[in-house]
Amino acid sequence: MPKSNWGVMTTQNRGIHYAVEAYVLWGLLPIYWKAIQTLSVREILCHRVVWSLMIIVIMLSYKKDWKWLQNAITNPVTLITFLGTACILALNWLTYIWAINSGYIVETSLGYFINPLVNVFLGVIFLRERPRFWQWIAIMVAASGVLYLTVGYGVFPWIALTLASTFGIYGLLRKTASLNALEGLSMEIGILFLPALAYLLYLEHVGIASFVHTQILTSILLPSTGVVTVIPLLLFASAARRMTLTTLGLLQYIAPTLQFLLGVFVYGEILTKSRMAGFVTIWIALFIYSIERIIEGKR
Repeated sequence: MPKSNWGVMTTQNRGIHYAVEAYVLWGLLPIYWKAIQTLSVREILCHRVVWSLMIIVIMLSYKKDWKWLQNAITNPVTLITFLGTACILALNWLTYIWAINSGYIVETSLGYFINPLVNVFLGVIFLRERPRFWQWIAIMVAASGVLYLTVGYGVFPWIALTLASTFGIYGLLRKTASLNALEGLSMEIGILFLPALAYLLYLEHVGIASFVHTQILTSILLPSTGVVTVIPLLLFASAARRMTLTTLGLLQYIAPTLQFLLGVFVYGEILTKSRMAGFVTIWIALFIYSIERIIEGKR
């Protein structure tokens, strides 16, 4: 095998390892949130923001790369863009943590199953992309699955659609942003930092803060929210630079699959026949979408 081809394969294999690690960590994340479910969702979210920024600042200091910051904060378009992505990210995190700790792990998995199809739909609306025939078929099949869940299960799947739409819009805005993954995340977390810190100080002032005032395990897990937030994102960013988007897109189903299995077999969430039928319909849509991507990738 030529040396150049061996180098390409090694890089791709390393990217696959990084991607699998990132998606497995995201898939197992419900276990982490369940461990601190006695805390309020707002407090958990604020700790996630504060400790994430601290880790990111350490990483940027190690890289000694701060030149981008002045350009970013003096550019109105960049500021407005990342103000929007920060708010959307906060809404996504808040919905996700609340859903996990309220017993809706299965529905959160549904949100990330349909996210790729939401991305295609957003591309049509905002980027004037033209989906191929089988992509349209996949979107329509998925839409029928959501409709069936709404009618058959009797409840509109707002958690799943909120997670899918916020993550899709977040990706759409980041697609047009000028900063890379780590710099962009630092901007978003930096925007959220002061409100989050102010809320935590308020909790401390009124005497209802949890950090160092509750069980030792909880006081350890709260600062670790930064680790479980930043590490998978960095692994994902490293993977994206080393592999094709088609392969990366297929591996993304690892996370919602693990979440689904956790919800049903570990935390005992009820999965009725009508709900399962809706999931199967959406999985069929994802199968169509994935096969179409593989074929187009080979072309």
